[in-house]
Amino acid sequence: MHGKPVKISASNQLRLSTIMEFVKEKKGLDLIGIIDAHVPAVLEEIELSVQNKKYIELPDGGISNGSVTVLLGSEIEIYDSSSSGPIHILCFFATVERMKNFSQWYRQHVSNPELSSQRIYVDGKALQEKVKELEGLFIPAHIFTPFKSLYGKGVKKSLTEVFDPTLIDAVELGLSSDTNMVRNIEEIKAYPFLTNSDAHSLEKIAREYNALELKEATFNEFAKALKNEAGRKIQANYGMNPHLGKYHHSVCKKCETTEIIGTVCPNCGSTNVIRGVSERIKDLSTEDSSYTERPPYIHQVPLDYIPGLGPKTLERLREHLHHDMYIIHRASFEQLKENSNERIARKILDLREGKISVQAGGGGVYGKIID
Repeated sequence: MHGKPVKISASNQLRLSTIMEFVKEKKGLDLIGIIDAHVPAVLEEIELSVQNKKYIELPDGGISNGSVTVLLGSEIEIYDSSSSGPIHILCFFATVERMKNFSQWYRQHVSNPELSSQRIYVDGKALQEKVKELEGLFIPAHIFTPFKSLYGKGVKKSLTEVFDPTLIDAVELGLSSDTNMVRNIEEIKAYPFLTNSDAHSLEKIAREYNALELKEATFNEFAKALKNEAGRKIQANYGMNPHLGKYHHSVCKKCETTEIIGTVCPNCGSTNVIRGVSERIKDLSTEDSSYTERPPYIHQVPLDYIPGLGPKTLERLREHLHHDMYIIHRASFEQLKENSNERIARKILDLREGKISVQAGGGGVYGKIID
């Protein structure tokens, strides 16, 4: 087998077998989506792993090693004549055969099918129609980030400029926003919100994730949860405090001023401004918007953000306290103190209870916890 990284543009540790082991043991996840399954080498590895019975293909969709289910996905970049800038899309399919079908179609419309997150030379609606032909899920990714997203530069005002709104299954909010921030954007109220990690390395997995009520971890059950069907649902969204995201506020790239409203820097007059997610959301929101009830959005801070919590201490916590989700959300002060120290234990509890001060991120630089 090739042993190729699942996300070729990122860490070479992102291999299928490594991911499946890591997310169960270190992160406490049962279901994970990989978004480079369309890449020929990765797809071949998946096929061989199923043929060799290393993994099984589940009747209701997804592949499993017996403890973790992988949803076969693809992240694709659209930039057609209808859009104002590139847009990243997530597509998920139930079976290896359907992903193979999609991959073969995809290869005809990209310049280098061996690489991940390629720009596809078809319009948005054509991509939607192909995904739906294969009974897949179509989900715009990190929809507010300034670059390569639906509302970043992709459309001026409405998703209908590029897509058929009836063929969208959910939207992914991205690291610099949360449910409360986007509550007054009318046209996304019809869709469930997803909070995904967009991980380029193993440790970044589950910095954002979804708690789902499913009968079992499969593609079909996930699809039902998005529709709120037959008792399946999204129970909660777990996401970073939006101020920790690297595009939360606007930044002037020339003088690094952050006190910006609009697209011109008030300090130096430069138009080289990276518009923050918070500002873009204000543009899209309407004051008279109706209320839509949503699952709770629970802020969390990844453990590697905690000042003074090094790799050795993190591994000791994981060894004795199950996995990151238990450590972040459930472990007692005494458990934390016993496996780290009093300062780190107190900091984790403060983060859990929202007692933190944050220096907001922007311009491509992540926010920081003020110790």
